[in-house]
Amino acid sequence: MSAMMEGFVDKVVQVVTNDGRNIVGVLKGFDQTTNVVFEACNERVFSATAGVEQVKLGLYIIRGDNIAVVGEIDEEADAEIDFDTVVADPLRPVVH
Repeated sequence: MSAMMEGFVDKVVQVVTNDGRNIVGVLKGFDQTTNVVFEACNERVFSATAGVEQVKLGLYIIRGDNIAVVGEIDEEADAEIDFDTVVADPLRPVVH
């Protein structure tokens, strides 16, 4: 996976972790085990009863063995979403 991530460096990406967290930020670097470093990072916390809470994390490192999915964010489409009105159940953790 790390070879595919070269195209994501210095772009806004979203990571879904094995425990169901959604982390969004600018990918600054990664290594061969897919450990990643984010800048200007936020965690999007979903709720079934309220809007999405965006928790500022700043500079953030995620271990590669905790990553389920990595994808680039379309910044224009993402900016149009009103996260205060998005209601959704949080993701369940991945069970191995």
